[in-house]
Parts: sequence; structure tokens; C-alpha cells
Amino acid sequence: MEELMKTLKQQIVEQLNLQHIKPEDIGDDQPLFVEGLGLDSIDALELIVLLQQKYGVKLANPADGPKIFHSVRTFAEYISQHRTK
Repeated sequence: MEELMKTLKQQIVEQLNLQHIKPEDIGDDQPLFVEGLGLDSIDALELIVLLQQKYGVKLANPADGPKIFHSVRTFAEYISQHRTK
């Protein structure tokens, strides 16, 4: 799980073009949206694309997005449970 979270942080920075943030600056349990990294709805779409392209996981219910993308840890847990790649 630790390795997946480290990889996810790097992928998030690259996918969202977060030039002002280093992957190691993102906390495992830090909120990704609003008060955390400050991501927005466009970024959420990019995370969905990342989830599908890199891990072969489709978001079955969009209403689950806020729970899945709450933090790097929740994102990694979802991938671990659903990945096909």
C-alpha cells in the first residue's frame, strides 16, 4: 500500500500538472479537495481518467467520488480493491 500511495502522489502531480507541489509534500491522509490540495471538479475528472488509464478501474457510481478521492490513502484503498491492471 505504501508503494502504491507513493506512486499515486507522483501520478497526481503529473496528471494535474501541479508544478508548485512535490509528491513528497502530499500527506497520505491530507484531503485532496478544498482545504487540502485545493483540487476542483475539473481535477476530479482528471483523477477519474487516471484511475481508468493506469489501473483499469472505472468509477461505478459517481456519487462515491468524494469518498474515493478524499485522500491519497482512500484513493489507494479503492484501487487495491478494484484494480484490473
